[in-house]
Amino acid sequence: MSEAPVTPPPRHPGIYLLPNLFTTAAMLAGYFAIISAFSGRYTEGAIAVFVAGLLDGLDGRVARLTNTQSDFGVQYDSLSDLVSFGLAPSLVMYSWALAELKVYGPLVGKIGWAAAFVYAACAAMRLARFNTQVAVIDKRYFQGLASPAAAGLMMSFVWTMEHHDIAGADVAFVALGVTLVAAILMVSRIRYWSFKSMPASDRVPFVAAPIAMGIIVLLAIHPQYLLLTVVAVYVLSGPLVTLFGLRRRREAKQRPREPGVPRD
Repeated sequence: MSEAPVTPPPRHPGIYLLPNLFTTAAMLAGYFAIISAFSGRYTEGAIAVFVAGLLDGLDGRVARLTNTQSDFGVQYDSLSDLVSFGLAPSLVMYSWALAELKVYGPLVGKIGWAAAFVYAACAAMRLARFNTQVAVIDKRYFQGLASPAAAGLMMSFVWTMEHHDIAGADVAFVALGVTLVAAILMVSRIRYWSFKSMPASDRVPFVAAPIAMGIIVLLAIHPQYLLLTVVAVYVLSGPLVTLFGLRRRREAKQRPREPGVPRD
């Protein structure tokens, strides 16, 4: 009489440690940025948000390399992003500049904290929209400015101003504009390149080597200038590409159609 096969005990549900450690570290960096803002250390807060962005870019890659993707990791990463790229930048910007708007009167002061909240709310809506559309959108593009890029715009502006000893009170209205622009772009339908369609090959043109070395040198000398320039160019790329595409489609519609040739 043959013995019945032994059924292994069911595996207890758990989480993958390594990628979630990176996610937790990113959230810790965002939390440190908030604490730094409350302590008046705005440069440290801005740098902490960039560290969170670096760690946020690593957790997904680690999960794919180790084949440890999970639904828990996706949701946990989204909540971490809300802290690091939603709450942290808005509170750093509010503590540094937007809170100073109260010197222009109670109403203007309320506009300052309202703008900070609008940014945080738009970041939350941007993350929620991404989670609900991740299976149907074109992975080559983001719909709306990604929250890490919006946070990078905010924090590179703070970091650059602090480097020049420019107080937030002196550029409070500029900071208000930067905050609202970043918030609106996050919930807009403007497309931004996601960089997920880059060639997978390890071989790159020779010119990429000196360019990479130049970037490293600039990061070592003046990281705030480089980061502000890169983020600003990326933020502007979305509206410019959108306007160019609309212009091309308008010209195509106005072009006389040849007989037998269907219109696009």
